[in-house]
Order: sequence, then structure tokens, then C-alpha cells
Amino acid sequence: MEYRVAQLEALGRFLDDKKQEILEATELDMGKPSFEAFFSEILLCKNELNITLNNLSHWMKDEHVDKNLVMQLDSAFIRKDPYGVVLIIAPWNYPIHLFLVPLIGAIAAGNCAIIKPSEISKNTERLIAETLSCYLDNDCFAIVTGGVPETTRLLENKFDYIFFTGSPPVGRIVMTAAAKHLTPVTLELGGKNPCYVSDTCDVTNVARRVVWGRFFNAGQTCIAPDYLLCTIEMQEKLMPALREAITEFFGPNPRESPDFGRIVNDKQFQRLRALLCSGRVAIGGQTDEAERYIAPTVLADVLPSDPAMQEEIFGPILPIVVIANMDEAIDFINARPRPLALYAFSCDSKIVNQVLEQTSSGGFCGNDTLMHLTLTSLPFGGVGRSKIPSPGHWEIGLIHDLSYGEEWNSGLGKYHGKFTFDTFSHHRGCLHRNMGLETLNTPRYPPYTQQKLGLLTTTFEVKRRGTCTLL
Repeated sequence: MEYRVAQLEALGRFLDDKKQEILEATELDMGKPSFEAFFSEILLCKNELNITLNNLSHWMKDEHVDKNLVMQLDSAFIRKDPYGVVLIIAPWNYPIHLFLVPLIGAIAAGNCAIIKPSEISKNTERLIAETLSCYLDNDCFAIVTGGVPETTRLLENKFDYIFFTGSPPVGRIVMTAAAKHLTPVTLELGGKNPCYVSDTCDVTNVARRVVWGRFFNAGQTCIAPDYLLCTIEMQEKLMPALREAITEFFGPNPRESPDFGRIVNDKQFQRLRALLCSGRVAIGGQTDEAERYIAPTVLADVLPSDPAMQEEIFGPILPIVVIANMDEAIDFINARPRPLALYAFSCDSKIVNQVLEQTSSGGFCGNDTLMHLTLTSLPFGGVGRSKIPSPGHWEIGLIHDLSYGEEWNSGLGKYHGKFTFDTFSHHRGCLHRNMGLETLNTPRYPPYTQQKLGLLTTTFEVKRRGTCTLL
């Protein structure tokens, strides 16, 4: 434990010492406002770190379990063993957070790790490569940089666990490589996250919370609300409220706002600009290719067949799809692959609960956006299937062509807080028996008799509680 704590504390010093350099690197990579970068890349990472340090001694302890009558004098427990050497492949959109949070859990669980940051966020990649090794034990932790060739070579090796965050197409490649060695994996992917807005809600508050969640990091967030579902009447009420919230947050010209980021590269910019033809542009729509700027944009009257509804948007564009009522919204959600996150807004808690009960998603948040991610006490991860038409939001260059409407998973496995420690731990079932008291074992040994079977049943049988037999 002392070694693990020392390495975790070194990560804390990395965040403290390199705070300004992290803010500068993420600003260079994608125009990330320093406020957003500090919150998502530093503060939330420090929270994960401190939760882990505060609880590590408890998490590492053997977990003793219930025993049957025969084994009352024995010891039965779960030992939390490290897997060994783990590979962590991180994306570009939160380039510090999404490698550091898994690494915290990997170290806490006692593993060695190889970290592959994204080459797309090149300034942050350089910062990690040049400085992180100064804080960690280089015999146990290493950083590998590069693009397709380096990642491909990495995946040829036999790891004991692989943790990948990125696009589902590349996730498939990772899982295929892992399958060759039967290596367990966690895949943190994405999806089109629905946001249902009922007719009974505080329109101003909904607008502010949706605008913040959709346009944080210029929309390049895997759990951002991807599209709104509401009635035509609510669309008319929401539109001025959304416009007012955008102006309040980013001013009359968001391009000049220091609080609004940019698209990470030309490829993503071109992809996003092509989606602006969906429905009608009700708010925003301005673009600047030289700056890779796309204004905070709301698309009204979007049809399910429009391009913006065929892929995860992963940018500052918010389509509104009109539905007749809540039942139709639930049917719309359930007719599509299960998303990474799902949002529902209503002043009536019964409506929020009904959406929760009648749908499935990786995570759920009622009456807000993104905030469930900030609780280390909640597991974070995907479930089921989703769709994209391109290599997508966290492309690391392993593949380049996909057809429209390809189905993919929002991920498998979970992490954050103790869930990360558990993800990187092998839960080893252990029984340590007493060498004496051999008489207790006699009923299980041959030669078998009906009397022995009766004794065995009495001592091993688990009975259901609180049931009665009707005669």
C-alpha cells in the first residue's frame, strides 16, 4: 500500500506542478477555456485521486464473506489482486482526465501501466510524454506516443488488461486484438444521448442547463445531450430561452467569447459543418474554417432521417426533434440503440421517473446535464448499441472508412471512484480451511450412503427466507 500511495501522491504533484502547462496545452489543442479545463482536467481528477487515497486501505482489505455450517471455523474471503500490466488508451477530448482517472485506479489496484495518450491533442500529448515520467516509477509506468503504427504495435503485445476510451470502431479493433490473448477489456465509447423536455418544466432553467451541457468543451463531450425531444409547443417556448442562455453565457458573438472552445481538427470541422443542413438553423449556424469555429447552433424541426440524427454529433450543434407526447418520446428512445447517457426534464418527478423506468442507458440524469459524471460514487460506463457514420469523436487513426448507420456499442465495463479500483482488480475467491476436524468432512467422502447424503444436505443446503408451504 505504501508504494501505491507514493505513486498516487506523485500524480497529485503532477497536477499541482503542471496546472498552468495543462491549461495552456488544452487551450492550444482545442481552444479549451481555462475554466472548463481546470474543472474537467484538474479538479475532477484531484477528486478521484483524493477519494482513492482516502479509501485505499479499506478497498485493499480482504472482504470476508458468509459461510455455511461446515466452514464456520474456516476463513472465506475475497482477495483484491492486481491484474499485472495494463494498457490505457486515451482520447483527445479530455486528454488529461481520460487517461489519469483510469491510471489512478490501475495504480490503486497495484498494476503496472502503459499509457497511450491521443496524438490528435498533440500539445497535451507532448506535455504528458515529457513530464509524467519525472513523477512516476519508470520501471512500472511508461508513456507511449504516436499514431496508428505505434498503437497497432502496442496491441500486438499481451497485456493483462486493456482500458480503452474512444470511438466504437476503434474499440472493435482493440477488442479484436485483446481477444487473441483472451485479455479482459473495458471499452468507454459513446452514443447519441437523448434529452426529453416535458411540457411541465421551468423553461429558463432547462435552457441554461442544456446549453451548458451541450456547448461545454464546444460540444466535444461523450455524454453531452445530443438531441432534444419535445412537443411543438415546447419547441416554441424553448427557442427564445435557448437563445437567451447562449447570449448570457457567450455574448452576442460567441466567436469572440473566451469561454467557447474550438473544434479539434479540420476533419472534425468538415464533418460537423455538413450536419448543419439538417432541419432549419434556428440559432447560430455561423462557421469559420480557419479558426475551426462553429457557433453554438440549435436546429429546429429536425427529422429522424436527417444527417444530424444519423451519428453522434460531438460538436456544438443541438437538434430538436418534435414528438407528440412523453409516450412517443419513450418509444423514440427505445426504437434506437441504447445511449451512453439519457436526460429528462420535468417539474413532475413522476415523469422523470417514468422515463428512467421505461428506458435503458449507460447513465441517467434528471433535470440537469453532465452532472452525474462528477459523482465518484456513481459508476460511469456504457450499455448496448448506438450508431455513427464515421470513425467518430475519438478517432485515433486505426481505421478511416465506415458506412452510414453502422451499429456500435456505447461501451462495456464501468469506472470512477471505487468502481475504477474494482475494474483493475481481480476479485480472487479464497477459502482457507482448518487442517483438523476431519470428522466434519466425512459425509462427503465415499462410500456414499443415504445417511451421508442427509448430513450433507443439512450442512450445505441454503434455504429461502420467509416462505411457507400451502397444504
